Amino acid sequence: MRLEGKTALVTGADSGIGRAIALTFAREGADLAIHYHSDQRGAEQTADAVRHHGREATVYQADFTDPGAAEGLIADVLTRMPTLDILVNNAGTGAGVAASLDTSTQAFLDVMNVDLVAPFILAREAARQMMRQGRGTIINITSVHEEIPLRGAAAYCAAKGGLKMVTRTLALELAPHGVRINTIGPGMIATPMTERTLLDPEQSQQAVQKIPLGRPGEPQEIANVALFLASDEASYVTGSSFFADGALRQKVGLA
Repeated sequence: MRLEGKTALVTGADSGIGRAIALTFAREGADLAIHYHSDQRGAEQTADAVRHHGREATVYQADFTDPGAAEGLIADVLTRMPTLDILVNNAGTGAGVAASLDTSTQAFLDVMNVDLVAPFILAREAARQMMRQGRGTIINITSVHEEIPLRGAAAYCAAKGGLKMVTRTLALELAPHGVRINTIGPGMIATPMTERTLLDPEQSQQAVQKIPLGRPGEPQEIANVALFLASDEASYVTGSSFFADGALRQKVGLA
């Protein structure tokens, strides 16, 4: 098993990509700290599945619109876990407006707090622990929109692009201490967040037509990339972005 004896914190692990990552890590031997925002039942189901694989699981709640919640979460996790080998910043949100000019100031700040500020705080504190250990890896789940714009999503795109640069900057600073940090940029993935689009025949067809592979991705396909980055197989990989998008980015600007 590739993560035997390691510990991991996965945010937003109550469903979708976060759950797939948590369960994949558990199958490979890791104990899990499972974070959720509002879906406690989903988080407990993830924890039960982790335990089914013979690994330990602890559930934590935090609302990252408040930066203090991120600080409290990581402090609590580090108090309960003797070590922290892997951090996956997966929790995210979007403003959900048709035009970016309709984004309220508070909505913009909420997206930035959840998608950029909280991941930075968690990465900062986790990295300090990992430096003391002399090892560790951080994985920030961004999006294809760390690179390409999206109508109505100025806040989301700014946060994801910012997290990319946080990742690359920290890679420079953490590498001498044996700590690696990378991003994964998913395209359209079949999760509860995209369910509304995928269940609408017209919207689904429009979305899939943009993807050269002709389908949305599955959460497990992102978890597979995360497993590689978390494992010793990626021991020489840091400061990089890995896109799992069915070649969606290659069609940007094409008719």
